[in-house]
Amino acid sequence: MSDLQSRFEQATRDIQALPERPDNDTLLRLYALYKQGAEGDVSGDKPGFFDFVGTAKYEAWSKLKGTAQDEAKQKYVELVQKLTA
Repeated sequence: MSDLQSRFEQATRDIQALPERPDNDTLLRLYALYKQGAEGDVSGDKPGFFDFVGTAKYEAWSKLKGTAQDEAKQKYVELVQKLTA
């Protein structure tokens, strides 16, 4: 396992231990970076209009389309480090 992959996995564990919940914009950024790093470009159909949370997540992820998975993982790790510092 690469060093980046192990740091990415550790960051996913660290985020669960935050003392307080980040704001919604930060949560969406974390979600999008995680999905891009773990799965690559957005896939599947966009959620329906009345699924506000699902639509927001889908749109946040789709904004990262074309971002390399390793780059997304690195940005995710850096964001989690800022939140846990």
